[in-house]
Amino acid sequence: MPRSQRSPLLLAGLLAGMGVAHFAAPRPFDALIPRRLPGSPRAWTYGSGAVELALAAGIAAPRTRASAAKAAAAFFVGVFPANVQMALDWRHRPAPLRTAALARLPLQVPLVLWANGVARNGKGRS
Repeated sequence: MPRSQRSPLLLAGLLAGMGVAHFAAPRPFDALIPRRLPGSPRAWTYGSGAVELALAAGIAAPRTRASAAKAAAAFFVGVFPANVQMALDWRHRPAPLRTAALARLPLQVPLVLWANGVARNGKGRS
């Protein structure tokens, strides 16, 4: 399978893996939820995990790929505040953990670009 045809499936796999992780090990995700959001962090963790699973399914299916990939790009932008919260919360942790938290911030950019590329090509070429 050419790389361009694998791209949406890889994106779907990444989203599905993260979605499953939100349910299998929710505690680390709970810690990322900005405190100013209403409700419990666990509800947000489960909700975002469910969204990731739904986006993965949508991207995996050629018929819904373009719209699901657009939604994934918006989702990646939307969860950026959680990454900022993590960087703020971890600023006093040991250097390797601080570095990991800061490194997450720019990683949202390639995810948004990847999802937009999948959306643009609709049938899976990005």
